[in-house]
Formats: sequence, C-alpha cells, structure tokens
Amino acid sequence: MEEKKSPIREKSLEFAVRIIKLAQFLRSEKKEFILVDQIMRSATSIGANVEEANGWLSKKEFIQKMSISYREARETKYWLELLLRWWYISQEQHDSLEFDVIEILILASIITTSKEKNTLHS
Repeated sequence: MEEKKSPIREKSLEFAVRIIKLAQFLRSEKKEFILVDQIMRSATSIGANVEEANGWLSKKEFIQKMSISYREARETKYWLELLLRWWYISQEQHDSLEFDVIEILILASIITTSKEKNTLHS
C-alpha cells in the first residue's frame, strides 16, 4: 500500500538533509563539533517525529509526536542563531535555513487543528 505524501514530512526530510550537509562542512572546515551535534539532534528529530506521527494509533499520540517535532524545530532555530552569532555560518546561510524552519513551524497550526478536532469529537 502506497502512503500519501505529507508536505510536512517531505519538508522536514529535505531540511534534515541540508543540516547534515551543513554539519559536514562545519566539522571539516570550522572544526566545530559540539554545536553541530546539538543542531543535528534537533533538526533530524523533527522529521523522525513527523514520521512517527504519521503512523499514529490515536489522535493523542499524533498530537504528542507533532508537538515534539514543533519543539525540536524551535530548538533548531535557536542553534542556527547561535551558529550565526559565532560566525560559523553566513547571514545568507542562516536566512535560508531559518526560512525552512519557519515553514516547518506550520506544525503549530497542525497541532492546533488536531486538538480542536479532538475536542469536538470527544
């Protein structure tokens, strides 16, 4: 059975790929490891939790996993700001990646809509 394509799944997957490429650059060129580990964890966790949410057994589990993804996206946004302030990435790199994170933060509206639907059907 073929799964329906989820735009937020695709966006979070592509974002994780971009962050992995950034991490490779930062490790090899800037010799930065601690911040790279942090951003790698949070950025790749976004999509992993979206994927888990897509396999939900209950609306509550779906909301829980999407909420984790949202928090990980917020954390990733923080790490991007820190990398910019430490001059590990350029303003252009930051802005491009931050744009992606902001698009991913649409998770907030998905969560809100799911909660409202859950409340209406309870």
